[in-house]
Amino acid sequence: MTSLTSLPRLRLLPGPTPLQPAPRLSKAIGTEVWLKRDDLTGTGLGGNKIRALEYLAADALHRGCDCLVTGAGPQSNWAMLAALVARTCGLDPYLVYYGSSEEPAGNHALAELVGTDIRFTGSADRASVDGTLESVARELRGQGRRPYVLPRGGATALGSVGYVRAGLELVTQAMDAELEPESLWLATGSCGTHAGLLAAVRSLGSPFRVVGVTVSRPAAECAERVAALAHQSAGLLSLPTPESGDDLEIVDGYTGPGYGRSSPEGEEAARLVAETEGIFLDPVFGAKAMAALVDAARRGRLTGPAVFLVSGGAPTLLDPSRRQR
Repeated sequence: MTSLTSLPRLRLLPGPTPLQPAPRLSKAIGTEVWLKRDDLTGTGLGGNKIRALEYLAADALHRGCDCLVTGAGPQSNWAMLAALVARTCGLDPYLVYYGSSEEPAGNHALAELVGTDIRFTGSADRASVDGTLESVARELRGQGRRPYVLPRGGATALGSVGYVRAGLELVTQAMDAELEPESLWLATGSCGTHAGLLAAVRSLGSPFRVVGVTVSRPAAECAERVAALAHQSAGLLSLPTPESGDDLEIVDGYTGPGYGRSSPEGEEAARLVAETEGIFLDPVFGAKAMAALVDAARRGRLTGPAVFLVSGGAPTLLDPSRRQR
């Protein structure tokens, strides 16, 4: 039987990330909110993807790979952290970005800083990354290399295991703080983080709701992806899974102008969190999810205590084009 302790794992996190109250934010919106600080995961500038990379990079090394190939957009926190982790554990990083070459800033600049081989697809379609990943992998295999290929966001069953661990960690922290959360809110993009958390709370009898705010995909597509990844990651760890998916919650309506672009509601929510708690939310993931939480609280639809996952992504704040992309 596979378990969290038996799977190969790189210890990239220095320890549990803080679960802390947000008293000034809570007062401002009229509902008790706590923050799970996964922007403080300890590698690079932090971020939630480090949890997935603990297992994915370990698997790459276990399989004898010598390079890592993945991709997304130039401001992807996933892509930058994947390149950084690959470099630090002896794998050569290769990134595929959709779009055309641009002046490096934010995450793109940080990926270049660690000597990443970066390719652009020339197409604005995010899906153009997928086929190009396989092309790069074939090229590398032709050179005698052993690439480890990962999809956008690292959204695999093994990657989701990182957030099964995080979910169990959060439950323990809540018990220690004598906190009984009603819900956990997060941005849902590639869906792996949401899936791992859902698998974790299901295994414990669903002590709280997991509410994902879609920031990139239609809600129906998110629901399908989260359900599949939660089932697969639970199966990987021999965890119980429910017969129905009635506990799968996706909130729509907060993507604003679209994926990768900030929204007025998100910017307002990010400003509120910065002014009340001194914490920066990234404009295209965390800010939009917080906008949904704040809106629910102000409409009287949020029962506290609620926990919000701060997923990182700070380098995108340094991209001067983030409002125009």
